[in-house]
Amino acid sequence: MGSKKILLVAGEVSGDLHGSHLLEAIQSIDPEIQFFGVGGEGLERAGMKVLYPSQSLSVVGITEVFFKLRAVLEALQGLKKSIDRERPDLVILIDFPDFNLRLAKIAHQRGIPILYYISPQVWAWRPKRIKLIARLVKKMIVLFPFEVPLYEAAGVDVEWVGHPLLDIVKPTLSKEEAFQQFGLDPNRRTVGLLPGSRIHEIERLLPPLLASARFLQEEIPDLQFVLPLAPGLPRTLLSPWMKNISVAVKVVEGFTYDAMNLSELLIAASGTVTLEGAILGKPMIIVYKVSLPSYWIARALIQVDHIGLVNLVAEKEIAPELIQNDVNPQRISDEALRILRDPLLSRKVAESMREVCQKLGEPGAAERAAHVALSLLKQA
Repeated sequence: MGSKKILLVAGEVSGDLHGSHLLEAIQSIDPEIQFFGVGGEGLERAGMKVLYPSQSLSVVGITEVFFKLRAVLEALQGLKKSIDRERPDLVILIDFPDFNLRLAKIAHQRGIPILYYISPQVWAWRPKRIKLIARLVKKMIVLFPFEVPLYEAAGVDVEWVGHPLLDIVKPTLSKEEAFQQFGLDPNRRTVGLLPGSRIHEIERLLPPLLASARFLQEEIPDLQFVLPLAPGLPRTLLSPWMKNISVAVKVVEGFTYDAMNLSELLIAASGTVTLEGAILGKPMIIVYKVSLPSYWIARALIQVDHIGLVNLVAEKEIAPELIQNDVNPQRISDEALRILRDPLLSRKVAESMREVCQKLGEPGAAERAAHVALSLLKQA
């Protein structure tokens, strides 16, 4: 009998990160298992045969998907052919629900067991997807404890493993080494700018973030700014906005957590990075901006009070959320100055971030998820 095959689909940068650690955890137990599917640089480095790069499929917003609809449909058709040709023993889907639930139907029709690792945000919007998940998915692995009862109520076999970021978010340099590595002054205060991991996010968020940096430096002259470039994005993507700025912003590649760790405040796109900042104990401002049609559709559908993951986990607003028109240089700098000028508030927010971290469970999530995947493979 040949080695087992797993089709893994991670359509986002965060999914690629978690998928690569899951792949490594599985192969540390059984190195003969072969992986193929959708992913980014992390999964490719970990040894997966990438059929479609996640960067070509990833979008933020609802109407934005139309710009990549052709690529999405081509990938779905190509994966359907790959399933029929390769006959994987297990399909692992990581978040990315609009794509992955369509693929799940294809795999389910062929009798291939499906493990969903990292739940879609059904608790925030489109909760009826739980019924579809219950019909298609063999096992659901969730990262937050509050997700378990939602799936149990729908009859889904669900398991909470904790959050894999607890093992991942670790600076590799001391702060002193990082200041030296990045050419930053250790005697100046540092603000981290994180405009996202997708091209549309960069286009919408980078200009107001850079303009707010100028406002902030006018108010607090000793501030310096660092921008850790998201994995998979070329530095040239930033060039149209970076070449004309009047304030120095140090762009860092490959040392995201070290750059975040240097910063006493993060101004970050809504997403996984907010949890990464929480694990590092950093106060932050969350920014989110999509097309106007996407915003109005989402506003009608979303059923939670917050969009930032740290606020959702905390069940209250511990990081200010600036959405749509509020994502402007004046509002961003006003919120930033409120934290930068009040050491007591900054410490209070940092403590709230550490409380969020404690709610994420214990380290070892990828290893626990790997054992779940291997148990499904044995049944296949």
